[in-house]
Amino acid sequence: MILKKLLRYIVKKLFEFPFLTKPLPKFPFGKKLWASKDTYLLLHKNAIKNVNKNIVQFENSYGKGIDIEWFENLALHTQVVIKEEKLNYDHGRILYSTLYRYIENQKSDKYLTIFETGTARGFSAICMAKAFTDTNKLGKIISVDCISHNESIYWNCIDDLEGPKTRNELLSKWSKELSRIVFIQGWTDSLINRIGLDRINFAFLDAQHTKEAVLKEFLFVSEKQ
Repeated sequence: MILKKLLRYIVKKLFEFPFLTKPLPKFPFGKKLWASKDTYLLLHKNAIKNVNKNIVQFENSYGKGIDIEWFENLALHTQVVIKEEKLNYDHGRILYSTLYRYIENQKSDKYLTIFETGTARGFSAICMAKAFTDTNKLGKIISVDCISHNESIYWNCIDDLEGPKTRNELLSKWSKELSRIVFIQGWTDSLINRIGLDRINFAFLDAQHTKEAVLKEFLFVSEKQ
């Protein structure tokens, strides 16, 4: 364990030199199927049963909840994965309700900019984009991740049974929401200072979960609010 931590630290320090570039992942979820269709469907069924009851209370307090049938269909394709922890994608409902109320409270018709780090399969970005489509508000979501948007890969999800897909193909069923998102590939810690945003209205930071990385993203956003 100590050796692994030491190696990770050494690698991290190596990539701090300007002449070295940390490579982007080619197959972040591997090169083969993770599970059968029945396994993914069973995981989804159990996740629906285990929804935190406080989520409904939260949605009611914010005055708007996401369409559950729409939401669970999106979750099946983008959040039901094989992992050690219990599946929990309640954050999609929280993001939708919070952003929806924020949009509704805007007094002007100004264009809104949402900033996200950690796109992954695009679940949270699509949930936030639905708040835009449901309110007919003008705006864009800028979503940054180290995973390519246009390279065909396995995603550790039910869609893998149809073969490798790009993220764009994975999310093609949600074309209205997809049109509201700009996907940028890169490591957030080196990329965010090169993104030309004057104003960030709303942000969701979910990329590298280290204190240093999150603080850097937080400070980037705070200076543009």
